[in-house]
Amino acid sequence: MNIVLDLFLTFAKIGLFTFGGGYAMISLIEDSCVEKKQWITHDEMMNVTVIAESTPGPIAINCATFVGYKQKGLTGAVAATIGMVLPSFCIIFLISMFLDNFLEIAWIAHAFMGIRIAVGILILDAALKMIKKMQKKPMPLTIMICAFVSMLAIDVFALRVSSITLMLIAAVISLSIFLIRQNTGKAGAAK
Repeated sequence: MNIVLDLFLTFAKIGLFTFGGGYAMISLIEDSCVEKKQWITHDEMMNVTVIAESTPGPIAINCATFVGYKQKGLTGAVAATIGMVLPSFCIIFLISMFLDNFLEIAWIAHAFMGIRIAVGILILDAALKMIKKMQKKPMPLTIMICAFVSMLAIDVFALRVSSITLMLIAAVISLSIFLIRQNTGKAGAAK
């Protein structure tokens, strides 16, 4: 199959059948792009997830754009991005045209309660896969545990701290440790 069409159809399927936003889609993107199609490696998926989280725009769209670009340049990036966006756009457009009080329909409201649980499971699945494949070195494990404990404390005590702030703190700590190690290595080599 033409790779551009394959990119479009793969991401259209992910965009059509995934509820709950980008985090819920990560598991499906990884399954399609890493496991089945082998368009990117798991390490690239981890890097893409981190980069997509820290750049403007929805994480799933950023992931689709990266995978498309890696496979077929700008044409692939456009095809994958449109594939990811088009199903959601069409569904929301149709809902807005025909149903003024969409979520007030009892059976739809109940369906969405069940969907929320499934979304939580998809997000947990993506997180567990990343943790399993993460480097088991002391610094990444320490940062992960500290971030988890921080997010749990923030949630339990209903504090207003952005997850972006935690990511920036983790980045500064990691960069500081890298620079310290690099400088002590140079000092040791100079002696």
